[in-house]
Amino acid sequence: MLHAAVLQVSSGRPLASYLKQVWRRGVDGRGLERAKAQMPVSSVGEDRAILLGFTMMAFSVLMFFVVGISMVKPYVNSKWEEEAGCVLVQADILKEWVDCRGVSTVPCLRVMVNLTGSQQKALLHYDEESCFYIPKCQMDRKELEDEVLKVKNNISAHLGGSLPCLADPTRHPGDVILNRKYTLRSALFALLWPSLMLGGGALLVGLVKLTQCLAHLCSEVCNVT
Repeated sequence: MLHAAVLQVSSGRPLASYLKQVWRRGVDGRGLERAKAQMPVSSVGEDRAILLGFTMMAFSVLMFFVVGISMVKPYVNSKWEEEAGCVLVQADILKEWVDCRGVSTVPCLRVMVNLTGSQQKALLHYDEESCFYIPKCQMDRKELEDEVLKVKNNISAHLGGSLPCLADPTRHPGDVILNRKYTLRSALFALLWPSLMLGGGALLVGLVKLTQCLAHLCSEVCNVT
């Protein structure tokens, strides 16, 4: 440095102006380093965590849409709330088999009951499905027929017996069901998983942002001191 100063002086440039210039460079360098230290630097892990959080929230919205169509909407539209008493009258196997998930056709068991209050005949369904009993999809017709016939014989042995059922006289006056498939409990349970995913994604993004904010505040405090 002294050698450079001697060269500057020998070239006709004053030593004082050279020292001022060197001091200004040092101050500018320290200011640049301080500005860089104050800038928040996000690591690759933080970026991936934020991306994961937003991805979880996006999938949760999609799950809310699917659950709303498949569970919540049928529960809201289901009005099987009026309790009634049903007396078993007749059980038949329909001649026309019904479609089973587009794979095969299966027999359908139909059960007729009398409502104890009005003595009106109605079709008894197990739930909101079309038949009282439909066996599982399989290709062996003999096994399907034997399974439905076994259930029919069991019901026929209890003809004249009474059991509680649910009716919707406004929308379905000639039908009653044994159990509700779409209940408040099942709808809330279906909404639980997308809610947890949405909350987890939002919590993950919030924690990463909080960590970055605290790191920025710490760097500012360290630079001030």
